[in-house]
Amino acid sequence: MSPSPTALFCLGLCLGHVPAQRGPLPKPSLQALPSSLVPLEKPVTLRCQGPPGVDLYRLEKLSSSSYQDQAVLFIPAMKKRLAGRYRCSYQNGSLWSPPSDQLELVATGVFAKPSLSAQPGPAVSSGGDVTLQCQTRYGFDQFALYKEGDPAPYKNPERWYRASFPIITVTAAHSGTYRCYSFSSRDPYLWSAPSDPLELMVTEFPEATTELTVSLTNKVFTTETSRSITASPKEPGSPAGPARQHYTKGNLVRICLGAVILILLAGFLAEDWHSRRKRLRHRVRAVQRPLPPLPPTRKSHGDQDGGPPDVHSRGLCS
Repeated sequence: MSPSPTALFCLGLCLGHVPAQRGPLPKPSLQALPSSLVPLEKPVTLRCQGPPGVDLYRLEKLSSSSYQDQAVLFIPAMKKRLAGRYRCSYQNGSLWSPPSDQLELVATGVFAKPSLSAQPGPAVSSGGDVTLQCQTRYGFDQFALYKEGDPAPYKNPERWYRASFPIITVTAAHSGTYRCYSFSSRDPYLWSAPSDPLELMVTEFPEATTELTVSLTNKVFTTETSRSITASPKEPGSPAGPARQHYTKGNLVRICLGAVILILLAGFLAEDWHSRRKRLRHRVRAVQRPLPPLPPTRKSHGDQDGGPPDVHSRGLCS
């Protein structure tokens, strides 16, 4: 028995009703594994990621005519010529997706490493300020500061040979390991080797002292309030005699504990003041002590003129 024309027409409508892509295709993502900062001669993998069911991927290097029609590019050994900007896209049917965000692939270790220091020091109190300074002996005009765990660097084009990265109102989130790089704006993807790591430590001493002061104040206030409540006249529904005695004993214990803490603090302050005064008295006596006579001087046969050596800064050759 052959199907009727009506059934064939309905079947054709059902098969022809295929959902079509509405609107533009979503753009893919491009990432470098393990990192976009690649030391020379080290491997790196570029991976383009789009939605499921992609027909064709295309990965290209900008400012050049080179590209490949695949989602993954494996570089077994990083070279200076491979550094630059990359992007990717994909094709579904006859439609091409928008390009991905550009990926900057940087070759590191091309130049000698700079030095990284913290001013006034690598240990800073919470709420204070610190400045990380990156310095190189080459004539670079670009610098980048990296914190371990952060995906992107802090770039700072500043004076030649060095750059300062101020951190205002430091918090515990700023603690960590930092490294810096130096490079030239003429070759923005050829960087130096990373500096030696700098460990920034943020201490919480001021906040701890504040919390201790507030805690002692609250204890004293609670003790005084409890004493006034205990000494008030008896009202209907108030606790019985043994219960009030229990409250009074607890308040006395708190008062004694607070008094002991205050006495200990006063003792520490007095001992510190006495030791400083004693050291100052010894210093004054040492200054007033007469000096011994100077030994007879000998005339030198002659001095050689040793002027400072000429310093030539080595600039980056492009």
